[in-house]
Amino acid sequence: MSEHLRGTSPLLVGVAPGQHPEVLQTAAGLAAKLGTRLLCAYVDEASYLVEWDPARSAHRLSLHPDADAENIGGVTMELKAAIEAAVARVPPGTAAAEWTLETLTGDPARALAQLAAETNAPMIIVGTSERGLSHRLAEALSGSVGAWLTHHQSRPVLIVPYRRAAHEDRP
Repeated sequence: MSEHLRGTSPLLVGVAPGQHPEVLQTAAGLAAKLGTRLLCAYVDEASYLVEWDPARSAHRLSLHPDADAENIGGVTMELKAAIEAAVARVPPGTAAAEWTLETLTGDPARALAQLAAETNAPMIIVGTSERGLSHRLAEALSGSVGAWLTHHQSRPVLIVPYRRAAHEDRP
């Protein structure tokens, strides 16, 4: 669902399969209140960028070409359904935001920063990772997208926390 963006600058939100719905719900609600579009961006970390052209699909090469063709279609459908569900939950009386889904490649933080610069997005919205040892280990190895964005680019970054009841935090 890649289309060239026109008009006012969109809010940029990083999306991922299995992401907690709070991230998209927060982004959709904010975009609706501000009367702007929502640019949802999924970064396929199993590919790397060959050529950057925001007006067209990303030119990329997969690190796993056999799995890529099968998986990207399923991921796109899952993300579209999640975005549509979040936009549908915008409070009554507020016009639902228009949205677009872009698929990017490479390092998520750098890809989001580059897309924000190309589209002149006034803000980047991302979520926190899930709690738990495996997620903390992955973040320690690859770094936090939100932390990198807040330190390496000039746009405001809204980091939406993963909300979990206090009693669920205990091991």
